[in-house]
Formats: sequence, C-alpha cells, structure tokens
Amino acid sequence: MKNSPTVLIVEDHQDLAANLGDFLESGGFIVDFAANGLSALHLATENIYDAIVLDIMLPGIDGYEVCRKLRQEAGLDIPIIMLTARDTLDDKLTGFDQGADDYLIKPFEMKELEARLISMIRRHKNELHTAKVTIADLVFDPKAMRVFRGGTQVKLSPIGIHILKILLRESPNLVSREKFEAEIWGDELPNSDAFRSHLYNLRKILDKPFNTQLIHTVSGLGYKLCKPDEV
Repeated sequence: MKNSPTVLIVEDHQDLAANLGDFLESGGFIVDFAANGLSALHLATENIYDAIVLDIMLPGIDGYEVCRKLRQEAGLDIPIIMLTARDTLDDKLTGFDQGADDYLIKPFEMKELEARLISMIRRHKNELHTAKVTIADLVFDPKAMRVFRGGTQVKLSPIGIHILKILLRESPNLVSREKFEAEIWGDELPNSDAFRSHLYNLRKILDKPFNTQLIHTVSGLGYKLCKPDEV
C-alpha cells in the first residue's frame, strides 16, 4: 500500500489486538497498540495517526471517554472506529455523540474493518476548498475545519462535518439519504442506523440550541440546509 497509513489499535484483549495488528500489517498498515484508555490518550496526543480503532470496554477510562477527550479536549479530528459487543441504538448514539465516525459490532470480519479504515482514511485526506461558506448565522471555515453558529464555535465529529459539507455544497437543494451514504461511505455502508445517528447529532449541535432551524427534512425525499424562507 502506497504511503502506508498508521493506525492506533486500542484493545485490552491481547489476542484480539495481536490478530488485528497482524492482519492490518499484512495489508500495509503501520500499527501501534494501547491496552487501556490512559495509554491511548497519551499515544494519540503524542503521535500522528491516520485512524484509531477503539474498543469501548477498556480498563479504567472506557472508549467513550477516550473518544470524548480526544475530540473535545485534544481537538483531534482523525477517524475513529469503535469496537463493541453492544448492539443497541442507544449505545451507537452514545458512541457517535462522543465523536466516533463508525461502529463495528463484535464479532466482525477483519476484511470489513480494513475496508472501513481505508474508506475513512481516504475520505479524511480528501482536499477541501478553502473559501468560507456562510448561510444565515452559520459559518464553515474548511481551511481551519471550524464551524460557527451565531458567532459561537460548535464542535462536530468528522462525519458530522462531512454531512455539513454536502448540505452546504448542495444548498438550498435537497440531498437524498442515498447520496449522503454513497459520498460518505462508498460501497462499504455501515449499519442502517449510522446516517440517522450522525444526522441526529448534527442537528442537536447545530440547530437545537438556536432559535432558527437550518437543517430541514422533506419527508420521503431527503434533507436540505437553508434559510427558513427557502424551505
């Protein structure tokens, strides 16, 4: 693999971590390991990785808290995929709310993890245009990867930013769910709850605290971001 991507595996189960590392290294990845949350936070903030594979059930600080700290305190926007045996919608929403980009349920196929990592890393490295985009009191600065609403900076996950970029690019036109999924995940679609969960979190951060709603649903057709008089 050209320009071998670097991945931090955060997993306290030694055999699983070794199997993950062996498989990814055979595919051209450069792999680093952390067996607990504290080690993960240290390595992720001291080194540069292209992605993080993060188990939720960790000794000490769990994966949710590690993800939250990396996003909110360290300000890292690299792709994070969570590994868990939990398969409820609430668990997924919690993971996405803390800043995870994807969610893989144990047991899983190694090839699926590899495909999702490649897709997330490729998406993350795509070039962004540099001009600021403004709609109503929403401002997106792609060069600095910062989003403001009503003059206040808001923190979005990488997938949230990607959804926002698509909405801004197409505004005030409609974007179908299928178009979002094709652009964000390509052929490696996550489970059926993923897009809904990310959109829910985006709205909770971008619209709910403010008086004017900018993200609108057109039932059966899709979604649009626009001023109220353009709905």
